Amino acid sequence: MSTKDLVPWPVGPVDVEQAEAALVERYPRLVRIAYLVLPPSLGRNRRVLTAHALVQRSLPHRRVPGPAVPEPRLTEDAVDPGYAFVRGEVLRQALVAGLPLRRLALPRRAQFPPLLPHVWGLRLFPRVGGADELALDQRLSRLSGPGRAAYVLRGLERQGDAEVLRVLAAAGVEDPASALSEADAVDTADSLDGADGTDGAAGAGARGGPAAPVGGPGSPRPAGGSGEPPTDRPGSDSGARADDGYGRTGRVGEQGGPRRDAGDGGRHGAGQGPGGPGADGADGRAYGGPPQRDGRADRVGEQGRPVRSGQHGGAGSAGEPTGHGAAADGGGTAGPGRSGARRDAGRDVDGAGGPPGPLPGGGAPGSFDPGRWRSGVALLESEEFDPCALQARPTDLIRRRQHARAALVALAALLVCGALLGLPGDGWGRNGAAAPSYARNPAAEAALDPGALKRVAPAVWTGSTRQDFSVWPARGGLVGDGALLRRALAVWARPGASVHSSATPGTPVGPPMGPPQLLFAGVVDGARVVLLHDGLRAVRYAEPVEGAEGAAGAALDFARTDGADTVGSAALVLSRAAGNVRYLTAPWVAETAVRDLLAPGKAPRPLARDAGGVTDPMPSPALARSCTRWNALQVRDGSGQRLLADLGEPAPARLLWGPPAAPVDATGQEAREAWARTACQLTVVRAHGVRSVNAWRFARQALPEGAGRGTWLCTRAETWRGTGSRTLAQFLVPSPGVPAALAARSEGSPACGVRDPRVLAGVLWQAPGGGWYVLAAGSPDFASLETSGGVKGRSDGPVLAVRAEAGARADLNGVLRDGRRVGALR
Repeated sequence: MSTKDLVPWPVGPVDVEQAEAALVERYPRLVRIAYLVLPPSLGRNRRVLTAHALVQRSLPHRRVPGPAVPEPRLTEDAVDPGYAFVRGEVLRQALVAGLPLRRLALPRRAQFPPLLPHVWGLRLFPRVGGADELALDQRLSRLSGPGRAAYVLRGLERQGDAEVLRVLAAAGVEDPASALSEADAVDTADSLDGADGTDGAAGAGARGGPAAPVGGPGSPRPAGGSGEPPTDRPGSDSGARADDGYGRTGRVGEQGGPRRDAGDGGRHGAGQGPGGPGADGADGRAYGGPPQRDGRADRVGEQGRPVRSGQHGGAGSAGEPTGHGAAADGGGTAGPGRSGARRDAGRDVDGAGGPPGPLPGGGAPGSFDPGRWRSGVALLESEEFDPCALQARPTDLIRRRQHARAALVALAALLVCGALLGLPGDGWGRNGAAAPSYARNPAAEAALDPGALKRVAPAVWTGSTRQDFSVWPARGGLVGDGALLRRALAVWARPGASVHSSATPGTPVGPPMGPPQLLFAGVVDGARVVLLHDGLRAVRYAEPVEGAEGAAGAALDFARTDGADTVGSAALVLSRAAGNVRYLTAPWVAETAVRDLLAPGKAPRPLARDAGGVTDPMPSPALARSCTRWNALQVRDGSGQRLLADLGEPAPARLLWGPPAAPVDATGQEAREAWARTACQLTVVRAHGVRSVNAWRFARQALPEGAGRGTWLCTRAETWRGTGSRTLAQFLVPSPGVPAALAARSEGSPACGVRDPRVLAGVLWQAPGGGWYVLAAGSPDFASLETSGGVKGRSDGPVLAVRAEAGARADLNGVLRDGRRVGALR
């Protein structure tokens, strides 16, 4: 065999309409091919549905081009190009469907159960055949997919070996020769089954009585109608295979294609029946009558052995010309001399070859053994392998009932889970993470309408008589996102259990009394953030963006901001992430910078902002565990520079310096040096609703043993609510690098404030020489100071130094210039 035989043979140009016509006309044949090539391990029901699905998916999407220069067509290529293309696609998909699914390989569409056609509640399978069909199905199940395809092409399509090789190669088979060898093994098994006489009795007495051998009793008739040995003829396939001495099915003159082989007009030669020569004993029809195109191919006693290329079939009947016989479908008897050769359109197409050898079972050459071929390729035409003639049976009814119940339970569970996902606390419904509504008050409903939010134009603040949150414009990229604003308002009014809510002390957390003002809505650091203000509180709502790394649930923060002035409304915290903080600055802020309070001599670092007033991230001391630096936001507006500190709240605290009656922003040199030694004490007032922190020097004192001069500072943190202020008295030794020592602390005391600017505090101090002293100081209003208890001493004026022992404890009080006695800060 030449290497050309292994090259996929081009089928020529094929239009979609041509392929569709071939598929519709020969649909049963194509489905039978797919059914036979599919592995029996799939089960008959799935094989039937898959075979139909593969054929229905075999149409080309567009015109299939052919070769530019058509090559000479061989005799066995006389087939419709549309049918050849569709058959090739069916074979290719059927071979893919038989491949096992592998873990690392990309699955193919044909390897999955078909979506269409699909049958519910029934199992479909072809009609049940006999023992021969069962034996053939078992043999085919032991073949590989390419082996089954080769057997089907040779037996059902009547193709020669060369064409089988080309079709398999075009279908993607890697080794067509091995597939053909597998098909040979099945043919050999069929021949051996026929030779051992297992079905020989059926051929001798079937359908009309005993069959007499041609040429006289007991004498085998030579091949050929004239009794002469067959000779080579022009046009015969002299390269056909001859493994066992008998002709195998070959393509003779025309592609077998979709028509049935046995009983068609291609069969010829007359057998001698009981009615005499030329008569068909059962129905009296002459052998020389017209050919029957639709004769049965699987009837015992009628199946003529197909002619293998290169050999003649059985001998014709005596006295009649070869090629004028007819195959009967109505019950006539065919004797051993009945020929299996075929003539197409009056043309002698018998292959050329040598005289036939003896039968494997000892029969005469050219004699017909129906039992052997009844178990071979002719069975491919039986109803056992017809997926278009189907039987229906119900599926496992008990299991189907169990599956139906399980499906109903699963559907109910899915509906419940879907409903729970839409409820507050488990997902983002219409109102997000909000709890169920508890009131239907019209005013409350209006306050939750995102369309009723107050939005200030960007240029309003320039002409306003006041500069505070009420003139902030609405900024951000999501100010038009109604769904986001609705969720923010709903969570504000009814925060669910999954919402991380926080509020500064003394800040109400209820819903707004009316439509609030929108300050900002946008995406910041992987979260959608909304800032709202209702005149009393600034509210920050944040929810994670889907897919954001490290995203948590929704958050809601409240901060009281009533009475905010220009400086108090200069900035709001927009986001905290990874130890950094971002601010949203007021529209009148012209410049922002970062200043480290612990480095008073270092220039501030500029902090960039975008067009909407959102700053770049800066390290925040709010959550720092150590006090190695304390960054503050320095802003510049139309009247000067301000210092704002992040104390873990939505609104930063303003840092001041000076007497309680007239403090100024802590931007001067003396203020920065004082704050450099006291900034770490701000952790005491963190998350306390602090509005401003003022530090001032209320006394200086000469230290014993010539240790220099100490400084006394009072730090007071005022709150937005007006109550709960915290006061700290601190002592600074002469060394500038030593942090301040906390001398006294008080909460809720008016000392060191505008109402009561007086303060008295003391510490136990150790001199450089090792001596211990009680040091005390008061504001300038004190006339004298006195200690009692473990250490006794008295001094005139606002300072006191009394020698003491290590660990001594003493009570401290003082007398004001108006004679009133005042105790120390505590």
